[in-house]
Order: sequence, then C-alpha cells, then structure tokens
Amino acid sequence: MLGDACVTQPRLIEPGGVYLITRRTLRRYHLFAPDPRMNRIFLYTLAIAATRVGVLVHTAVLMSTHEHLVVSDPEGRLPEFLHYLHRHMALATKVLRKWDGAVWDHEATSVVELRTPAAVAEKIAYAIANPVAAALVRRARDWPGVTTRSHDIGSAEWRIERPAEYFAPDDDRWPPTVMLRLEMPRAAGELGMSDAEFRELIAHEVAALESAARAEVSERGGTFLGADRCARLSPFRRARSHEPLRSLAPAFAVGRGDRDALIAAAVRLRAFRLAYRHAFDSWRRGRRDVAFPAGTWLMRQTHGAPVEPMRAAA
Repeated sequence: MLGDACVTQPRLIEPGGVYLITRRTLRRYHLFAPDPRMNRIFLYTLAIAATRVGVLVHTAVLMSTHEHLVVSDPEGRLPEFLHYLHRHMALATKVLRKWDGAVWDHEATSVVELRTPAAVAEKIAYAIANPVAAALVRRARDWPGVTTRSHDIGSAEWRIERPAEYFAPDDDRWPPTVMLRLEMPRAAGELGMSDAEFRELIAHEVAALESAARAEVSERGGTFLGADRCARLSPFRRARSHEPLRSLAPAFAVGRGDRDALIAAAVRLRAFRLAYRHAFDSWRRGRRDVAFPAGTWLMRQTHGAPVEPMRAAA
C-alpha cells in the first residue's frame, strides 16, 4: 500500500505499452453469455473506445463471465480506454439483460503489462484458448461468443452495426456502423518474424494450450459443455465451476523462463512505486511542487499534479 489514503498500487502507464486486460462480471453471473446481440454490443463498444483514444486491439475474447483483451496503447491513454469501454459495456448490458444491479465485479480491472515480445505472444494465445481452458469447448474456434483466431491477427477487419439496445440513433456519439481491425502487434517484428510467421507461432501456442486443457479435463473425468449449450447459458445464473482464490494481481509478465527480463521489470516497477510513494507523501503534506514519476496517470489527470517527463529509450 502506498500510504493510508491509497487503496491500490499506482499503475505505471507509458506510451507504447502492451497489455493483457481482464475484467469479470459481478459474482460470476453469465451476463455476457454469447448471443448475437451481446457480441455486437461488445464489439461496437470496443471499436468506439479504441478509436476514441487511439488504442490498438490485437485480441478480443468475450467469455460469459469476463473479457480478455490484448491491446497496445501508443499514446499512454489506457485508463481512458478502460473507463469508456467498461462504462458503456455495463450500461448496454443492463439494458439488454434488464439487469438492475452492477455488471462488473468489485475488484479492479486486471491490467498486465507485457514486457517482452514472447509475453505478448503467450498472452494472446492464452486469451484465445481460454474457452478451452474453462472446459466450455474442445477447440477455441468453436466458442460461440466473441473470439479471435490466429489468422485474424493483423488481418481481420469487422464492420459492426450499431446495436439497437442503449446506443441511441439520434446521439452523435454512436455512428450507424464502426470498423474494428485486429492489428498486428509490434512483437512480431521484434521477434524477427513476418506477419504469417507470427500467426503460425500463435496457432502453435493455442494448439498446445488446447491439448493441455483436454488432457486435464480427461484426467479428472470431466466433459466439455459444448458450443450449443454455451449459447443457451442463462445470463441470470452464476458460474459454478471451481475458481481458485485470487492471489496478488500481477502487474507485468515476461516470456517463459526469461529471468533477466523478470528481474528488470520488477526493478523498474519497484522504482516507480517508491518514487510515487515519496511524491504522494509530499503531496499529502501540502507540497504541490514535487513531481510524480513518469508514468503517473491518476494524480496528473485528477489533481493536475506535476509529472516528470518520459525519458527517451536507450
């Protein structure tokens, strides 16, 4: 904790970051159960939110109880993107489901910065394979909700019509149609791969995760729910599958076995949080001339606190 007044650790937001985003529904209700209207609401809202702040979407998977996104944030505006996306997703879902309560879980959105190209590839595959890992379908491509296939990355461009629910046709914020393109992440070039080679890498990772999930389901004598039954899930029922207790939320990920990158990422984050704590303590004592470290978002946006300039990459 960063002082008595801080509820959560501060996020380090820098232009160019790549992130795995996860957020869950309230008490694991199937509010996002896959159907054409829900899928359209998610894609439409995602497209507008991404366009509004310049976020690039690489992977989008909407499970019945949570979302998975892998995005790049060229301008360092990720919190704006998340606020806009999650606010309007919640409002549209409440209209569609005639739901009177909160839509999102009380826990903060999981934002995991992907510090290496290998981490980007691994988390894209993780998101795509999630319906199989959850024992819902045997192959990721069978998921009836919003999903991404390896060949979509850097090539898919979806035209989404404005949903009838919530998005008023006489409101200029909501155009009749929007386009959502799944962009190729810069990780492909950083790995020295062509777009086709990167898609093949993702396909290989997904296949390995699918195989491991099927083996685990078989070992415990379980079965997969199947696409047809997934499409008939009631939004008003809660997921009953076992979910392990959540540990501390990770702030970053590196590639498997990359100890040097792990240490470097941990040192970087620790230095940011220490500098933030010192600045925050000074702020609470009335000092308004002490600059917060580069990458500070909330204090700058909400209170106009001074922030150190970003250092040029070495």
